[in-house]
Amino acid sequence: MRYFIYLSYDGSGYCGWQIQPGSPSVQQTIENAFSLFMRQNIRVTGAGRTDTGVHARTMVAHFDLDNPADTLWMTSKLNCILPDDIAIQRIVPVAPSAHARFDATSRTYRYYVSLVKTPFAAKYSWQLSVKPDFELMNQAAKLLLDTSDFTSFSKLHTDTKTNNCRVIEADWEERGQGLWVFTITADRFLRNMVRAIVGTLLDVGRHKLTIADFTEIVNGLDRCLAGDSAPAHGLFLEGITYPEIIFNTTI
Repeated sequence: MRYFIYLSYDGSGYCGWQIQPGSPSVQQTIENAFSLFMRQNIRVTGAGRTDTGVHARTMVAHFDLDNPADTLWMTSKLNCILPDDIAIQRIVPVAPSAHARFDATSRTYRYYVSLVKTPFAAKYSWQLSVKPDFELMNQAAKLLLDTSDFTSFSKLHTDTKTNNCRVIEADWEERGQGLWVFTITADRFLRNMVRAIVGTLLDVGRHKLTIADFTEIVNGLDRCLAGDSAPAHGLFLEGITYPEIIFNTTI
């Protein structure tokens, strides 16, 4: 039987989601926890891979078992074994063909910046010394909704077959107490895409780039044209959506 596992994690101490030799990863930590209490190797396949230092409020992965399992018991056991920076939210049965990565219809990321120095936000937001022009940044962000090719915001030399994405939401919003958040939702994301977009939007907000410059960067299809990537610690994978049909375990 196939199951989806919903989890959250603080990415500060990990090289990212995906297993990498010699470095701690979220995927390897979860697989180790499974093997410890189930006494068998369980492979978990994530909906994507977050980079080093990136956090997740909701990541989804799938795994297979030979027999039906008590998901509440399994959730409890995993949470007892896993370190404090990884938490299992729930485990749900899905259709045998359901795939955590390929069946996802959208993903949402949020990037946090803080205009006020605080020890409680330093680990999970990019602290800025000067307030940027968020109104201008939102004008630039709207251009992403009409963009299809995001090569200018993609990590170089990746193995993706296409750099096309469909962004359906991209905006900055004030959350109070000096905290601002950039929310972006798309059908898929390229490696380093969100952090590259945030870094370039901040250049717009600092008046280093105009809206016309930002448009040229988007259309230029060249990562070298865009700004530096924002630091990883301000980025969160917030949620992933799936079609309801995959939760029908009888198909």
